[in-house]
Amino acid sequence: MTQGNLGRVLIGRIATEEAPMTPKRHALDLQEFSAAEIGALAHLYRGEVYRSTIWRTRLDTTTNWSVVTLGVALSITFSSPLASPLPLILVGILIMLFLALEARRYRYFSVWRARARWMERHLFVPMLRDGDLRTDEAWQVILADDYDRPAYHVSYLTAVARRVRNNYLWILLIQTVAYAGKITVHPYPVPSIHTFVDRAGVGPIPGEVVLALGGLYILTWTSLALWVTRADRAKARRREAGAAMG
Repeated sequence: MTQGNLGRVLIGRIATEEAPMTPKRHALDLQEFSAAEIGALAHLYRGEVYRSTIWRTRLDTTTNWSVVTLGVALSITFSSPLASPLPLILVGILIMLFLALEARRYRYFSVWRARARWMERHLFVPMLRDGDLRTDEAWQVILADDYDRPAYHVSYLTAVARRVRNNYLWILLIQTVAYAGKITVHPYPVPSIHTFVDRAGVGPIPGEVVLALGGLYILTWTSLALWVTRADRAKARRREAGAAMG
């Protein structure tokens, strides 16, 4: 043990004797990992990276399902000038279902990713940069608490909003633009706004209502994406080193 490490150990023990034991002070008393403990942490990190990779692949699966179903709806709708634009509306139900599934998977993914990033930030970065594990920052106590009482690091609404921002907003925009383009050019180019509104009607539902709902539909998803972007930026500004995971 070097003189610097010995000094930190002695300081930690003196501070522990003078004040009540807390997780922070307990971490001060544990200044060094043994070779076996470092090996166990390396295996733990490898396992968390593996789990985050598996769940990241599952996220891509539901996104691919959304793209494929939208492509099928586009093919059916634009197959002929007389084809109905209704598939482009109905495919929105499937897209929202896939989004709901993907948000749930994202919450699981964020757990594994947060743990892996936590170890990278507090174990490997100090080791590579300074040659010091910095166990005096109590990061291992926070990690242990997360294993002892596992919980989601993001809410379901935040998960939905992030997936919309990263992937689904573009899918939904294509769906909306395709629907507007279909009723604009088929069965013949619209001569007036009145004709455009009439074509937007679905069965007994007038075109005005369909267009209003469509505008609300895309505006809601866009607002959700903007909201989570601002929230994530604010969270990044407030985040302090060693404060929390996720």
